Amino acid sequence: MAEVTVQAPAKINLHLGVGGVRPDGFHPLATAYQAISLSSRVTARDASTWSLTCTGRDGVDVAGVPLDDSNLALRAGRLLATHAGVDRAAALHLDKGIPVAGGLAGGSADAAATLVACNELWDLKLSRETLAELAAELGSDVPFGLYGGSASGHGRGEEVEPLTDAGRYQWVVLTFDFGVSTPAAYAEFDVLHAGSEVPEPEIPPALIKALADGSVDGLAAALGNDLQPATLRLRPDLAVPLTAGREASALAALVSGSGPTCLFLVRDAEHGAQVAAALADFGHARLASGPVPGAEVL
Repeated sequence: MAEVTVQAPAKINLHLGVGGVRPDGFHPLATAYQAISLSSRVTARDASTWSLTCTGRDGVDVAGVPLDDSNLALRAGRLLATHAGVDRAAALHLDKGIPVAGGLAGGSADAAATLVACNELWDLKLSRETLAELAAELGSDVPFGLYGGSASGHGRGEEVEPLTDAGRYQWVVLTFDFGVSTPAAYAEFDVLHAGSEVPEPEIPPALIKALADGSVDGLAAALGNDLQPATLRLRPDLAVPLTAGREASALAALVSGSGPTCLFLVRDAEHGAQVAAALADFGHARLASGPVPGAEVL
């Protein structure tokens, strides 16, 4: 093939359970992921040297996306070539429909898409499980980008297992023109829990049951984020749109991961449009649905 295009989804956290900091500096996590219909695409073309270009769509600003070797997509391509023992390179183009630095794992989606695209481009025939092992070397959220759907994440989030999900859920995704540093959010979590014993995190059984039943109301009652108090300490202004969304009849509202993106569960697209309109003055409100598949060739 001369080129391959792969689409990969944004990630939200239906629940993020955080444990106390470990000696290696990481926090043990127990999270429930869901892939939603906001997506980015990576096109890989055979080339003599590595290169990267990037555009945004659907109002996504890509001015801050690095185009050098610090970009996770380039790192993913190089890692795959090294693992497979092939002297190959690719020209990568990112078409980003996932907001940047919003806690939606946009960079991780790019990396997952790159692994799939180059595996296909070079006809390596590596299994999804092998790609997931490489993905875990790149970052905690990259393996989930390969699988999509609804899934549990343990360890640092990289140990992914599918969750039975009989439902289809509609979300309003509110993004902003500022970011929240994930390390800063975890550092603030440690400050909030200084001197106290933090229990081992777990995914609430009620959430697992709600997904298995496809229950929107059950899911609304079970959503949670242990990191949210820390994020709100860093950005107390996020409490305002969270409250506004609830007052606009959203079934539930929470910060996704370390934020700043805020999620609002709604009943259907019409309800979502109503809630999105009420949030328009706070940021960019997008409608999305989930779960959707992980990285797939177009």
